[in-house]
Amino acid sequence: MASTDRADHADRVQLGGIDWIALILTTIGALNWGLVGIGMLLDANWNLVDLLLGWEPILEAIVYLLVGLAGLYLLYLMYRL
Repeated sequence: MASTDRADHADRVQLGGIDWIALILTTIGALNWGLVGIGMLLDANWNLVDLLLGWEPILEAIVYLLVGLAGLYLLYLMYRL
């Protein structure tokens, strides 16, 4: 029984550091978009990236760029799986 369990796990893709960073960034981006949507329904600004980094537009743009790149990387990760 134990050898069967090991065989089932042998073909799994191991997630590395870049994979986890991409997952975390994409999750943060998805949660932020959810807050943006809720804020729009309530006529409020709940965009956390804007609220935290709106004072420095270049930093805000970098965060959005990193989240977008992480999403593209996850497309590649899904292909690997």
